[in-house]
Amino acid sequence: MCPQFPSPDAHSSFPAFSSSSSSSFSSSSDRRINALVRHLDSSAMDPNNNSSISASPTSAHANSVFAHVVRAPEDPILGVTVAYNKDPSPAKLNLGVGAYRTEEGKPLVLNVVRKAEQLLVNDRSRVKEYLPIVGLADFNKLSAKLILGADSPPIQENRITTVQCLSGTGSLRVGGEFLAKHYHERTIYIPQPTWGNHTKVFTLAGLSVKSYRYYDPATRGLNFQGLLEDLRSAPAGAIVLLHACAHNPTGVDPTLEQWEQIRQLVRSRGLLPFFDSAYQGFASGSLDADAESVRRFAADGGECLIAQSYAKNMGLYGERVGALSIVCKTADVASKVESQVKLVIRPMYSNPPIHGASIVSTILKDRDLFNEWTIELKAMADRIISMRHQLFESLRAKGTPGDWSHIIKQIGMFTFTGLNSEQVAFMTKEYHIYMTSDGRISMAGLSSRTVPHLTEAIHAAVTRVA
Repeated sequence: MCPQFPSPDAHSSFPAFSSSSSSSFSSSSDRRINALVRHLDSSAMDPNNNSSISASPTSAHANSVFAHVVRAPEDPILGVTVAYNKDPSPAKLNLGVGAYRTEEGKPLVLNVVRKAEQLLVNDRSRVKEYLPIVGLADFNKLSAKLILGADSPPIQENRITTVQCLSGTGSLRVGGEFLAKHYHERTIYIPQPTWGNHTKVFTLAGLSVKSYRYYDPATRGLNFQGLLEDLRSAPAGAIVLLHACAHNPTGVDPTLEQWEQIRQLVRSRGLLPFFDSAYQGFASGSLDADAESVRRFAADGGECLIAQSYAKNMGLYGERVGALSIVCKTADVASKVESQVKLVIRPMYSNPPIHGASIVSTILKDRDLFNEWTIELKAMADRIISMRHQLFESLRAKGTPGDWSHIIKQIGMFTFTGLNSEQVAFMTKEYHIYMTSDGRISMAGLSSRTVPHLTEAIHAAVTRVA
């Protein structure tokens, strides 16, 4: 019920004005206001009057205190979509964004995700209370099990700590800040090239970033010898960032035999592996196959860090769902590590959001939903693999100069085409095809309908632009 205020004539505390008194009051008020304006004008013009009113630095008519701020360039990856959105051409094609698209070019929400969300909505016992600093307990346990396997020694021996983070990026940042505060070596080696955000994330976390050789432009494959040489010369104890599978941006992964050599070298040199797992199940279609590199390291008794993301494999891009796991030597150490990770998270974002993690845990702990997810996940991976073969065959049929077999040898969401920045710019200008300047294209953004258009553009770029 709204509060009842008395009318002016209901109580003597509110004076009632007649029309004549109202007019007199208005006239008197106008005279006072005019006098005040004249006084302020004269005061402002008097240089000896210290009480004169000056403009505030933040007033509407003064220069902004932020006027010196320089406009930042667009993010090299996200900026591609900005440019794409401004292009009015009906033939435009966005191959820059790292998000799955259907054959019709539309974003996809997995059926199993919709089912999980409906279950959550129907559960009237659910509340919107804050999560603990480390996040949703079920989500953390299930995430560790997904990446390491249920029979993993660290899980069985309780010497792993897992915390929910803001997708893969947040997991990397939290892990980086923990290492900067509590690890004796503050240098991290990242592959060259790597995801464009890695350098910024680790630098701002307080680590010194260096690189090791990874991609060979001549073969458009792995520079394995260069990789081994650089890791062998890294200082003992240095941190090494490793892409668990579907290397971004190249799509080039080591073989299992090469992974074993990398593991032996990392352990013999006392290096600390930090895995970025953004594409588990999304690369090959198999959750286990895509986690094999991580599981080899976790099973050998050594320590490591793992950043997980559910953006790609569950299509939860905007939910920002991820996890950071730290495998330790003992359960006691793992417990102490978690206590310090919480001190990193608390002032950063306090605690993570509940909805996306609830979707993931609902799917992972239900056998039927989990099986349905693996089917949908494999369907996405298979469509991407199909696009690789279609593009390769189309370029070969067109007679486009060069060897394009790397398209079908690479794996995962991205292909490193080998196109240079001038060729990329040509394709954008003449064919309205958008990609990052290094020639990386998202195979998930292609469809059977757009493969011919991309083929024409690549052929023209290769034959007309050096």
